[in-house]
Amino acid sequence: MNAYLIIKQLHSGFRYIVFILILVAIIQSLLGWLGQKPYTQLNRKINLFTLISAHTQLLIGLVLFFLSPLVQFNSGTMKNDVTRYFTVEHWVGMIIAIVLITIGHSKSKKIILPESKHRTVAIYYIVAFLIIVATIMAGNLPVLGSQS
Repeated sequence: MNAYLIIKQLHSGFRYIVFILILVAIIQSLLGWLGQKPYTQLNRKINLFTLISAHTQLLIGLVLFFLSPLVQFNSGTMKNDVTRYFTVEHWVGMIIAIVLITIGHSKSKKIILPESKHRTVAIYYIVAFLIIVATIMAGNLPVLGSQS
């Protein structure tokens, strides 16, 4: 097994951690927002771990970007759906999602009212999650499960 396959498997497997954490963060923020619950240390930690896991996934993805044979810089890159997706579309969509997670987390730290903290996290993380899912689906990749 070479470095590319190891990093590819790591990137593919780590997405489950990101998915679980972002879904937990979304659910707990919606419950806090709609239920007008206090913003607890557990809420803060879940949101922070979601942020950290997304950034970790980005770093793994960056390594994969430089190792992948699917990332190409030549005249045919934009004409081929697969190479265009992995060279341009995938990372652009994911960077946008990670920026939204980062902004949502940062804004929530500055807000005083608990309902507003929960609302901010919910909105930014939901939009980020939808972008992640849409970006994965745009490449005809399975959102859950393994790639054939």
